[in-house]
Amino acid sequence: MNLALQGGGAHGAFTWGVLDRLLEDDELEINWVSATSAGAVNAVAVASGLSEGGKTSARNKLRSVWEAVHKAGVPDLMRLNPFLYSLSRAPHMAQMASLWSPYEFNPLGFDPLRRLLSDSIDFEKLRSSSPIELLIAATEVSNGRARIFRRHEITVDTVLASACLPTLHHAVEIDGVAYWDGGFSSNPDIKTLAMESPVEDTIIVQLSPLVREGLPTGVREIGLHVNRLAFNAPLVREIELIETVRECQQGRFGGPRGPYARMATHRFHLIEAGRHTASLSPESTMKTDWSLLSQLFGAGRDEAEKWLGRHRSSIGRRSTVDLKEHFLNPEREGDASAETAGKRGSVKAKLSAAADVTD
Repeated sequence: MNLALQGGGAHGAFTWGVLDRLLEDDELEINWVSATSAGAVNAVAVASGLSEGGKTSARNKLRSVWEAVHKAGVPDLMRLNPFLYSLSRAPHMAQMASLWSPYEFNPLGFDPLRRLLSDSIDFEKLRSSSPIELLIAATEVSNGRARIFRRHEITVDTVLASACLPTLHHAVEIDGVAYWDGGFSSNPDIKTLAMESPVEDTIIVQLSPLVREGLPTGVREIGLHVNRLAFNAPLVREIELIETVRECQQGRFGGPRGPYARMATHRFHLIEAGRHTASLSPESTMKTDWSLLSQLFGAGRDEAEKWLGRHRSSIGRRSTVDLKEHFLNPEREGDASAETAGKRGSVKAKLSAAADVTD
C-alpha cells in the first residue's frame, strides 16, 4: 500500500492517528510514501521507525516526534519576538505585525523543528535502511516548480524545505537552491506514485477541506485562507491530469501509452480529515496544544478504523474513492468552462506527444 500525505501544520496530527492505526494492522504493508510539509514529518518518522525496528518502533517514533512538536510549541516564530507577538494577538494591530518578514523578526533563522528532527530521526540510517521509498516535495523559490526528493536524498534540510512557510521561516538552501514549502507545488505528489510505484494502491490522507464557507476579513484569516487555496491547488491539478488520462484510456481521445498508462489504472483510496478540521479555526494549523493534537490523533485513528472496516477487501481490487466527484465535483462547479476545457485539451495534446515519443 502506498500513502500520499498532505501538509497541514498541526492538523498533521490527524495523519499521525491514521498512520498509527495502519501500522497496527499486521496485514498491511507500507511501500511508497509521498508527502509534503507536515506529511513529510510524519513520513520520515515512519521510515525512521521502520528502519530501526519495524512497525512498533515506527508507532513509537511518531508519538515521540509529535510529543516533541508539542513541547517545542512555537511553530509561529513571531513568538520569538515578544513585541511582534503582542502585536499579532491584537486584531487591530495584526496588519502592522504582518509587515515584518522572518528575516526581520527572526534574523538568525532559528527553527525549533531542525533540532527536533535532528534529535528524533537518524537520517543516515533512514537513507540506507528504510524499507519504504519516500517522495518528499519542496518548491523551488526561483521558479515555483516542485522538487521531489527520494529516500537516498532525504536529510533534515529536505524536510525543513518541505515545511518552509515563507512568512515564518527563512528559505532552506540545498546545494545552492532555495526552497519553500512543498504545498505550493505538490501537496502531495500522487502522479509519480501512480506512474512509478510497483504497488498499485494508494491511500490519500487529505487534511485540508476543499471548501470552507464564510468570508475571511482579518489580515491573518485572509492569509491563511489564501494558503489553503494555494496548497489545495496542486493536488486538484494532479487529479485533473489523472482523470484526463482515464478518459484517454477509455478510448475517447486515444489510449495513453508509456508511463501514463499505469496512471490510468492506479487504484486510489481516501481517508479525509475534513469533517474534523473544517470547523476548526484556520489558525489552528499553527497551534500545538496537546489537547488539539490528541483530538486530531484520535480522529485519525477512528477514520482509519472505519476505512479498514469498509474497504479492506477492496485493496488490490478496486478504487474506493471517485476522484472526479470528490476533488473536482462537477455538480458544484457546473459544466467545464471554455478555459478549463482548453487546459484539459492542452493536457491531452501533451499526453499524445508523450505517447508518440515512447513508441
